Amino acid sequence: MEKKSLTRKEKRQLIRILVALAAFAAVFIADKIVTLGNVFPGKAGWIFPFALYLAIYLLIGYDVLWRAVRNILHGQVLDENFLMCFATLGAFALAIFRGVTGQKIEGFDEACAVLLFYQIGEFFQDFATGKSRQSIAALMDIRPDVANVRRDGEVKAVDPSEVKAGELIVINPGERVPLDGKVEKGASVLDTRALTGESLPREVECGDEVISGSVNLSSQLEVRVEREFYDCTVTKILDLVENASEQKSKAENFITKFARYYTPAVVGVAILLAIVPSLITSAWSVWIYRALSFLVVSCPCALVISIPLSFFAGLGAASRSGILVKGSNYLEKFDRAGVFVFDKTGTLTKGNFAVTKVVPAERRDEILRLAAIAERDSGHPIARSIAASYGKDAEDGYTLTALAGMGVAAEKDGEIIYCGNEKLMKAKGIDFVREDEVGTVVYVARGKEFVGAILISDELKEEAVPVMHALNGMGCRTVMLTGDNEAVAARVARDVGVSEYKASLLPQNKVEEVEALLAEKPKNRALCFVGDGINDAPVLMRSDIGIAMGGVGSDAAIEAADIVLMKDDLRCLPLAKRIARKTMTIVFENIIFSIAVKLVILVLSAFGIANMWVAVFGDVGVAILAILNAMRVNVRYKGTQQLAPIPKGDKTRA
Repeated sequence: MEKKSLTRKEKRQLIRILVALAAFAAVFIADKIVTLGNVFPGKAGWIFPFALYLAIYLLIGYDVLWRAVRNILHGQVLDENFLMCFATLGAFALAIFRGVTGQKIEGFDEACAVLLFYQIGEFFQDFATGKSRQSIAALMDIRPDVANVRRDGEVKAVDPSEVKAGELIVINPGERVPLDGKVEKGASVLDTRALTGESLPREVECGDEVISGSVNLSSQLEVRVEREFYDCTVTKILDLVENASEQKSKAENFITKFARYYTPAVVGVAILLAIVPSLITSAWSVWIYRALSFLVVSCPCALVISIPLSFFAGLGAASRSGILVKGSNYLEKFDRAGVFVFDKTGTLTKGNFAVTKVVPAERRDEILRLAAIAERDSGHPIARSIAASYGKDAEDGYTLTALAGMGVAAEKDGEIIYCGNEKLMKAKGIDFVREDEVGTVVYVARGKEFVGAILISDELKEEAVPVMHALNGMGCRTVMLTGDNEAVAARVARDVGVSEYKASLLPQNKVEEVEALLAEKPKNRALCFVGDGINDAPVLMRSDIGIAMGGVGSDAAIEAADIVLMKDDLRCLPLAKRIARKTMTIVFENIIFSIAVKLVILVLSAFGIANMWVAVFGDVGVAILAILNAMRVNVRYKGTQQLAPIPKGDKTRA
């Protein structure tokens, strides 16, 4: 992640803090050495330190005073600004009273210190929030400003929202793709990092789909628009990002309610602490000072700031890895994810046909050459997978004859090639070796001579196996639901390593299975469903947490999901689990630490054991420590490099 630079506002605030801190240090040291209240003799000697400390107080705290007054005028009285102003102005008033009555002046330095360290805490908060927001706010830069549309033989620059589906747009090198579409002319390389977090550029040519928000790097492209701006990828991603902060976690809602009742309660206790003992002992200045210290430490800054910041940092860390979480409530819930239910095709597998085995292996080139000749003119996915595996142009000049329900016969100069299923072999009286592997088997013969067989299967995603091992290692239950037959499902479940599977399911059956799993799971565990197709939308919505494969997943699945994996990389699942776990650990650390320290110092302040300097630590010091602790989420997870490498080896077949 790029190092965050200070904004102009942050620089001004930092300069103000440094100037005020230097002035305060100079005055404070001078006061301790020569006692500023005694520099000028007489009862009015307190005015000199008062004037010096007041200048520092106004320099560092004028904005806090203004916010307190503004909020009071708007009906928001008992907030942190009010507490800071009430406590510090009270300390000033108490110091003036002591000065006028000839007592030892005490309170000017504490009042300045409270606001000074409070502003330091605010600076840390702003910096930490900006650091967490950086990865999320960077997504806002993917919104395209202009689209070059070809109309009436001319290229016109218009707002992307004005372009209709079916129109042709021109994308020059260095420009951002404004709308989703399909390449009509040209070939180029696209940078998709802002969308997926993937650092490697993606090559596109005629017929390939391009998504809005990516950057054209090398050559001009002409793209036929397939989706209008309101419905394109970049708009949907921005909607997800903008709405994420609105979904509050239970911890955040608790802290909001806690502060609402906590602040009036401590103000009431502080007033009682100032009045009741003073009426008994007549030591008004002593108990008012204790009450003011009590007010300073009682400010709930550490909780109110650090808890939302912790979740915000978690959302930012996930976003940098191409994981879009639609709210902190889902991040909180994902920490409790204990059951992962997967769709098969397109989720655990690539959803495409590929040659996974040729028998016998020593005749591989010959078998593929003969099959490529027979399947030369076919557009069937199986024929395309054979041609792709052969990798060369098939010989022409053969007369191809389709044999319904069996395969193809290719004839040239008396030579006949048969390519098809076992029915074809039996019909032609060819003695063949039957293959019992799961998948589609294509048998190849030359005349009456059996040459070999080709197994074509849907490939497992390379990361599927290590991800299942990782989730199982975390104590999670992994389940696969698929519409494929029992034999295929059993083989995939065995190869990928899921603990359970259900086969031959219709979309409504998947919902029923998820309902059963929801009923079985412990109440403190969450069920996640991971899918990519339009038929997955109902079960995505029914599960505790719906997770969609965002790169190739359907719009319905992405909109129904709570978490979107923009990289289509299953390795994001254990990474997201670790981010969620780390976030929640930090949230609870901050809650327990903040409340514990505050309670101790509140009691000490009430009994006069702790002075206002200790109260400053109890408020601002604890807040700074909690903020720094929250930032650890960002420090640990710095993007896609956290994804473990995929082990090399033979491709696993489904």
